[in-house]
Amino acid sequence: SGPFTQAPLGYAFNALEPHIDATTMEIHFGRHHAAYVTNMNNFAKEYSQLGGAPVHEILAKLGDVPDTIRTGVRNNLGGHANHAMFWQIMAPGGAKAPEGDLKAAIERDLGGFEKLQIEFNAAGGRVFGSGWVFVTVTAEGKLALTARPNQDTPLMEGQRVLFGNDVWEHAYYLKHQNRRADYLKGWWNVANWSVIAERYAAAKAGTLTI
Repeated sequence: SGPFTQAPLGYAFNALEPHIDATTMEIHFGRHHAAYVTNMNNFAKEYSQLGGAPVHEILAKLGDVPDTIRTGVRNNLGGHANHAMFWQIMAPGGAKAPEGDLKAAIERDLGGFEKLQIEFNAAGGRVFGSGWVFVTVTAEGKLALTARPNQDTPLMEGQRVLFGNDVWEHAYYLKHQNRRADYLKGWWNVANWSVIAERYAAAKAGTLTI
């Protein structure tokens, strides 16, 4: 218990099959993400100020966190924020391709949906070891592609994440072993563009947090 909580997944562990298997989802959500939340609540017992600030604000001001727990907060709160976003932008239903204003922004800033997929997958493949690949969004709606190691996130630079994909081995190894490229290619089948479009609108409205 504590100020940090893990929202319900919102769909069954097997809902994203065959692209992400049920066992991976159960372990990823119920152990990996849950551990980040537990660790953050333990840090909050030591440093109560953590429980009084929004997640994105803490990550943007990691320099204010005491040295003794800063690395732990960076890793665990980054992991919590990344995964909270990740579960939200996947689903068995929803639009299967970007539409409307989001589609126009992808065409304007990222060269179109097909080019985005190619370059996003390539960026995810280049992550050495563990990390994430993201599309960021500004308050003006401008998009950019970026990657981060470990559980780092663009939130740490005060940016906003439109969507991202987890390329830690725990996200895909049970099904794909070392074939990260296969996982990245298949992942697009579970990206929920209805939710991603809502996040895009929220970013432009100034209400998107994590």
